[in-house]
Amino acid sequence: MPTNSEITHWDKHHHWHAFTQMAEYEPLVIERAEGVWLYDLEGNRYFDGVSSLWCNLLGHGHPRINAAIREQLDLVAHSTSLGMGNRMSAVLAKRIAEITPGDLQHVFFCSDGSSANEVALKMAFQYWRQCDEPQPQKTKYLALGQAYHGDTLGSASVGGIARFHEIFEPLLFDVIRLPTPDPRALPAEVAKPQAAEFFLAQLEAVLAERHEEIAAFILEPLIQGAAGMVFHPSGYLRGVRELTKKYHVLLIADEIVTGLGRTGKMFACDHEEVVPDILCLGKSLSGGYLPLSAAISHPEIYSAFLGDTASGRSFMHGHTYGGNPLAAAAALATIDLLEEGQVVAKASEKAKQLGAWLDKLAAHPHVATTRQHGMIAAVELTASTDEVQAYPTELLVARRICREALQHGVWLRPLGDTLVIMPPLSVSPQELDFLGDAVLKSIEIVTAEMSVHA
Repeated sequence: MPTNSEITHWDKHHHWHAFTQMAEYEPLVIERAEGVWLYDLEGNRYFDGVSSLWCNLLGHGHPRINAAIREQLDLVAHSTSLGMGNRMSAVLAKRIAEITPGDLQHVFFCSDGSSANEVALKMAFQYWRQCDEPQPQKTKYLALGQAYHGDTLGSASVGGIARFHEIFEPLLFDVIRLPTPDPRALPAEVAKPQAAEFFLAQLEAVLAERHEEIAAFILEPLIQGAAGMVFHPSGYLRGVRELTKKYHVLLIADEIVTGLGRTGKMFACDHEEVVPDILCLGKSLSGGYLPLSAAISHPEIYSAFLGDTASGRSFMHGHTYGGNPLAAAAALATIDLLEEGQVVAKASEKAKQLGAWLDKLAAHPHVATTRQHGMIAAVELTASTDEVQAYPTELLVARRICREALQHGVWLRPLGDTLVIMPPLSVSPQELDFLGDAVLKSIEIVTAEMSVHA
């Protein structure tokens, strides 16, 4: 049996962590988890303040999800989706078709969010070559500034955050890029109530000129997560859907983060009654337990891929573990819990309590603003107490606050100068108060220290 110090050493020396500078990495190795709590090798516990990177939806060790995985494990752990199916993935596909908006019926299973978005991009590209009125000139994609859609080459290409992908720029394809529809970045002459109209006018100008070459517009509906939780103005998503239909451009909704109850409705698209052409799910789909994602399309897209083998119309894409029955069993249990236990409705009440804590945080002189949509929240920091002013990048202020929060029993991960707060939906009122209090104390301690050394 290896010692804790050996495991810690192996974690730092052998395990190459994602988006992590390993020369500076300070090991934090989790032994077990229960509810909203993570426990390290020494038994210290930490509130999982960002749901293990936005995916643990209903808490760790949920007995219903655990039982579903164990039951499936006694039947079959994996079978390929190439030329055969399995009971769990078939049932899950039907359930997803039932809960997603509109007539989205055909589910292509993948392993993670990046691969789901990659599938959607390739699906849109191939669709325009095989639809009833082929338009092979549609080879471009439209995407937003500061978008994040994953790390495979296609999903990275439509991403718009330089620090994540700029080193790979020679490998990426060109994308038509729109400005981020951020109401905080409006010209002085545009009032906030006109924000959606302003950004939609930018979209229509591009579509009017270039729609004949655009296969699809991919966006994160309502919230651009990795951009620092940028919230789009009300009505923007609905307007996007209307314009993409008008100009015959497919709409891909990346709901990897927002799907399955996080925003107060089952899907972000539900807030504005939007049905995209392809909806991408991941992260919370399996409750955050096992790798599983999906790209779901409507019959018009699906039918363009039908024909005999000689036609070459099959979608030539696949993932070894796509539709894995263990992951599907976890997903089915998650969906059952969302529908049976009124989790989404209860989350709306918890969101009010989270909002009250955000009001307290917003009163701190070094908090520029707070933003919230359901159980997704962001706290943006400011160096100045008189105006919004970013801290110098090299100070890594948000990272320091997250390290301080760890001392108060909360694990967070920042985005630039923005703290992200996204607890599991199973969080109790008492646990929410613990989280809010720890975040406030951490901001107070770190910003006070920086003021002293300024």
